[in-house]
Amino acid sequence: MFATIYRPSRNAMQSGQAKIRHWVLDFPQGAARRPDPLMGWTSSTDTKAQLKLKFDTKEEAIAYAKKHGIPFRVTEKPETKRVGKSYAANFSADRREPWSH
Repeated sequence: MFATIYRPSRNAMQSGQAKIRHWVLDFPQGAARRPDPLMGWTSSTDTKAQLKLKFDTKEEAIAYAKKHGIPFRVTEKPETKRVGKSYAANFSADRREPWSH
C-alpha cells in the first residue's frame, strides 16, 4: 500500500484559495474496519489511517517519506487560472454573452 502525496482541492462552498497551498501526506487504510460489539460503532486497529501530515512544499513531503521509508505516490492536478471579472462587466455595451434576464 502506498501513501499518497497530494494538494487538497478547495471547498466547493467557498471561492477562496485557503487550505489548498499546502501538500498532504495521507496514509491508506491498512486494517479492516469492524463494528464494535458493545456500541456498534465502526472501528479499526490501524491508527495510521487517521493521520494526515501537512507540508509547505511537495519536496518536503517527498523527503519526509523517503527519510522514513514510506512508499508513496504523488498525485498532481493542473494549476487553475483565476479569471478576474468586475461587476461593471455585467452591464457593458459590448458584452459577448446574452443577457440572462
